[in-house]
Amino acid sequence: MSRFCFDSGKRSHLTRWVAASALWVCTGAFADWSHLQALHDQRGADVTAIAVDLDSGKTLQALNADQRLTPASLTKIVLASAALGTWDVDKTFSTRAMGTGPIEHGQLYGDLVVYSEGDATFDHQSLWYLAAQIKQAGVRKINGGLVVNASAFGPLTCETKDRCDALARSHTAYDAPLAAFGVDYGTWCVDVLPIKANAPAQVRSCAAVDVPIPLDGSVEARGKGRSKGMWLDRVTLGGNESLAMGGDLPLGSERRFYRSMSDPALGAGLLLRQVLDELGVQVDGAVSVSYDAMPANAYTLGSTESLPLREQIGRLLRYSNNYISDVLTVAMAAERTPEPVTSLANAARTLVDLVMRARAEVGYDGDTPPVLLSGSGLTPENKLSAKDLVAVLHYQYHDSRKFPAFYAGLVVPGEAPHKFIRSGSEAWQDRVALKTGTLSEPRSVFGTAGYLRKREGGWIAFAALANGAPGKGVPMSSTLAAIRDDIDTLLERY
Repeated sequence: MSRFCFDSGKRSHLTRWVAASALWVCTGAFADWSHLQALHDQRGADVTAIAVDLDSGKTLQALNADQRLTPASLTKIVLASAALGTWDVDKTFSTRAMGTGPIEHGQLYGDLVVYSEGDATFDHQSLWYLAAQIKQAGVRKINGGLVVNASAFGPLTCETKDRCDALARSHTAYDAPLAAFGVDYGTWCVDVLPIKANAPAQVRSCAAVDVPIPLDGSVEARGKGRSKGMWLDRVTLGGNESLAMGGDLPLGSERRFYRSMSDPALGAGLLLRQVLDELGVQVDGAVSVSYDAMPANAYTLGSTESLPLREQIGRLLRYSNNYISDVLTVAMAAERTPEPVTSLANAARTLVDLVMRARAEVGYDGDTPPVLLSGSGLTPENKLSAKDLVAVLHYQYHDSRKFPAFYAGLVVPGEAPHKFIRSGSEAWQDRVALKTGTLSEPRSVFGTAGYLRKREGGWIAFAALANGAPGKGVPMSSTLAAIRDDIDTLLERY
């Protein structure tokens, strides 16, 4: 807030005139988040916002900056900072394929065990690389089973409503459960290829193998201009998954779909067996998931490494990847404790600790910690204030070693993948780097947080967040317009 904003109690007529003039300056030309305030006044939205000069530490403008609201994916700002504080920017997470018995004449007399440290970026191409190494090790047949050892985390419950609801059925990718080992962010990645008119389209895994679960229904290939569209859901009944589908697609319009698995560890194991079979490596036993300690006699047949942490930070900030976010949250907790991590909410305590540490470094008062139950922000119970977010942005800005990796994950509106963010003034498009957060239920949520580049050099950290009143949602476009207008006013001043 401007230093000229004051209230002096008893005042003379002249003093009152000067105060009135100063008040006009504060609420007019140098208004403090006036468009967000209007959103509160006219639509009943709860709002919290602040902008801080990172060179001087001065608060430039603030509105209900201590009020904690549901931040949605703005939580990922805290997660990214915490992850960079836990590991080096080039940290990777390994996945190993291991044998538990001797190999004789091409036969592995024992189980094939897959163990991952928590590689959230393991994909179907990684499956082929791992399978090829197993074959290269001389294995042509596995007399035992394929065991996915997920003991790095322990058994994790669903916890968030979206993930719990998706255990039975899902038509999207973002609600995948968590596991130490998964593929394609815990999803079934399938390609639908309409090849011959008036015939069922081909459906195959993105790994270029048959999908290892039942396919219920079919998608018809139609002549161009005759298609009405298709649908594809993952369904789980009695612990068994299938892909249900229907509708049609025009000839030549290949489509790729991602549908969350209900058991990512098991699903990844099933896919690995399918790829091994394609390479001529037979698995006699069943695919299973274990949380027991790794067998003492296990030895490595092949291994892969995840994308480095800096790349994962970029994906979770720029593309708001929920799976990477929460797998990293659990991995951080696993790094700090010898016991298996079985709760995302408990794992997220690391994030709470970071917020409190950042607040103390900035000098913000208050001993009450925020509520953070996930790193993704899928939990609507998460609560952060604008001050909490700016404290973390300040904390990260002054970490000169890690700041480049953090800043690189933010979106500059002029280069944003989505048009609704790109729209705006030249200053908005070029001098802002941000993360957005959005939820639609149980309350509408939209917010942005990040950095502003001053005209003469130097940086401002900002956070602006609005939650719609219960049963009275605020369109994302309205909140974004209010924030963008207030940011434009700020950029005009600095």
